[in-house]
Amino acid sequence: MRELRQALADIDAIRSLVARETLFRGYGPGTTAASGLLALCVAAGESAWQKTHESTASVFLKVWVCTAVAAAAFSITETVLRTRRMHAGLWKQKFQMAIEHFLPALVVGLMLTVVLERVAPGETWMLPGLWQLAFCLGVFASCRFLPRPMFAVGLWYMVTGLVCLTIGGVDHELSPWFMGIPFGVGQLLIAAILKHGSENELQETA
Repeated sequence: MRELRQALADIDAIRSLVARETLFRGYGPGTTAASGLLALCVAAGESAWQKTHESTASVFLKVWVCTAVAAAAFSITETVLRTRRMHAGLWKQKFQMAIEHFLPALVVGLMLTVVLERVAPGETWMLPGLWQLAFCLGVFASCRFLPRPMFAVGLWYMVTGLVCLTIGGVDHELSPWFMGIPFGVGQLLIAAILKHGSENELQETA
C-alpha cells in the first residue's frame, strides 16, 4: 500500500508540473470582452446619474462591487467550462494554478477596500487606483502561463492605477471613469490577446 500511495503521489506531482509548464487556455475572450464593455457601460450610466443625483462613496462602492461580482461570476463559469474542454485530464490542476496566481491580488484589493472604508472613509477616492494596482499584480503573477503580450496588460493596469491616484489626489473625488476606462480598455485588451492566441493555435494545428 505504501508503494501504491507513493506512486499515486508521484503521478500527481508530475501532472502538477506539466500543468504549470504548459500555456493556460482556460480564459475565454468572450466573457472577458463582455466584462470590459460592462465596465464602460456602468461608468457611462453612473456618470449620467451623477449629473442629477448626489454621489457618495457608499453608492460608488456598491455599484462597482456588484459590477465586479457579476463579471467575475460569468468569467469563472466560462473559465471552468473552457478549462475542462481545453485541458481535459489536467483541468483541475490548471484551474487551481490559475486561482493560486490571481487570488492573492483579489484578496489584497478586498482588504484594502474594507480597511479604507472603515478606518479612513475620507480616503476612498484612492480605491480605483489601488484596485488597478492590485489587479496588475495578479496579471503579472499569471504571465508565466499566459501569452507573452499579456505583460503589456499588467503594465496598462499599473500605469492607469498610478495615473488615477495622481489625478484623483487633486480633488479627492470618485469618478466612475477612473474605473470604466482602465478596466474597460484593459479587459478588451486581454480579450484581444486571448483571441489572437486562439487563432494562432488554430493556424499552427491546421
